[in-house]
Amino acid sequence: MAFPAGFEHIVRENEPLAPYTWLQLGGTCRFFAEPTTEDELKGLVLACHRESIPIRVLGGGSNILIRDEGFSGLVLSLTASAFGKIEFQGNILKAGGGAKLSHVVSAAVGEGLAGIEHLVGIPGTLGGALHGNASTLDGDIGQRVQKAQLLTRTGEVVDYNGSQLQFSHHQSSLDELVILYAELKLEKAADPIALCKRMQKLWIVKRSLQPTLGTSTIIPFIDPPGYNAATLIEESGLAGYREGLVQIHSTQPNFLVVSSGATSSQVIALLEKIRSTVAAKKGVELQLHLKIW
Repeated sequence: MAFPAGFEHIVRENEPLAPYTWLQLGGTCRFFAEPTTEDELKGLVLACHRESIPIRVLGGGSNILIRDEGFSGLVLSLTASAFGKIEFQGNILKAGGGAKLSHVVSAAVGEGLAGIEHLVGIPGTLGGALHGNASTLDGDIGQRVQKAQLLTRTGEVVDYNGSQLQFSHHQSSLDELVILYAELKLEKAADPIALCKRMQKLWIVKRSLQPTLGTSTIIPFIDPPGYNAATLIEESGLAGYREGLVQIHSTQPNFLVVSSGATSSQVIALLEKIRSTVAAKKGVELQLHLKIW
């Protein structure tokens, strides 16, 4: 099967996906494209819709696991500058869905705008953060959204005001294919220097809480409402449990440690072991933060 004509300059075939992801695991995709403009993006989506080609959007790759057998459709990588612009209009931050969340946070603090500095240290893109309503104990990103523009799986561009959107625990109603951009309403900081220092301190603290063992680490599960995933895993006797070259961290069991030579199948097997054991011993169904393609 060949991709529809007219996109030969931006579509590649049998592209290895592991280098684009945090865990560096997984197989290839049938088609891969890095559009440089919104028109190219829309054209690709329309072509896939007409030909019934499955499509996925790759952001920062920080919470994605590619299966060893790969993905049979088109993977879109929105790393071009057209999808990562960051602009300010007073206390409104407007950014493309492809912008790195770290850049969005630091740009806001650099402008002396408060409200999202607590999200420092969360990897991935703004689009990914909005899809999963990235949050800390200080709040979630959804409460800041004033407007969002999305591209549907049929190639239609739709706009939503904040009042039309719904955000909950690690979830949002922003479930269309692509978040083209979003506007966040922030507050002018009374003391911009203090705001910057707060962001830096939060970043240092978050880094200190991350394990350094192994080549890659990832948080696979969402904390269930009223529970802590790490505590549930530890109380189920799984701290340090290993599946091949993938291990639950022995002292920080909310992290998986993936060593060189591991496979996606080993990660999936360990995830299934964790979920089934926690469900049997604690009566709680853990929900994945990690998306498996």
